[in-house]
Amino acid sequence: MTANVLMPKATAVWLIENTSLAFNQIADFCGLHPLEVQGIANEDVAKGIRGVDPIAGGFPREEIAKGEADETHKLKALEQKRIELPQVKRRGARYTPIARRQDRPDAIAWFLKNHPEVADSKIVKLIGTTKATIEQVRSRAHWNSPNIKPVDPVSLGLCTQIELDAVVSEAAAAKLRADARAAKAEAKTLKAAQETVPPETYDQAEEG
Repeated sequence: MTANVLMPKATAVWLIENTSLAFNQIADFCGLHPLEVQGIANEDVAKGIRGVDPIAGGFPREEIAKGEADETHKLKALEQKRIELPQVKRRGARYTPIARRQDRPDAIAWFLKNHPEVADSKIVKLIGTTKATIEQVRSRAHWNSPNIKPVDPVSLGLCTQIELDAVVSEAAAAKLRADARAAKAEAKTLKAAQETVPPETYDQAEEG
C-alpha cells in the first residue's frame, strides 16, 4: 500500500477531524490500515500529532467532496514530481536553530508522556537536545517547568514525520523484544524452581 501523501498519519488526523470520509477511504489515501485509522480516531495511535491539511498542499477540495458523497469513491491525488534530495549523514545530535531551541522541552515532554519507550539517546539525536535537559524535564527540575506543555516535535518543526515515525517504530519493536526476553527468562526461572523442589515436599504438603 503506497501513501499518496508525504505525512500520512498527520494527514489522516486532519481528514478525521475535518471531513466525513470513511475510515477505509482515509486509509487508502494515506497508505494506512483501516484499523490504524480507527486507532487514530480513538486517539490510540498518533496521539498528540497535529493534523496536516492536504488541501493547503494542493489536493483538490472537490475530491474530498466526492468521497464524502460516495463512500466507494477512492481519492485521487494530483501527480507530483518527486525531488530527490541528497542524503546527508549526520553525526551526533541534530543542529537546532536558535529560534526553535526554546521549543525542545515541549517536545521532550511529549515523548515522556506519549512514548516513554523511546531512549533518551534517540531523543537527543532526533531533536538536538541533551540528556541533562531530558532529565530536567522528567524530574520537573527545568527552570521553565510550569510552562512546559507536551507538543509533538513535528508540529514544532524539530524533525519530520518520517523521522519521528522511524524512531517511535524502532523503540516499539525494541520494547516488544525486551518484553519477550523478560517473559522467556521468567518462564525459565519458574520452570527451574519447580524442577528443584523435591517430590516429597508436595507429599508433605498434602498430608499436612
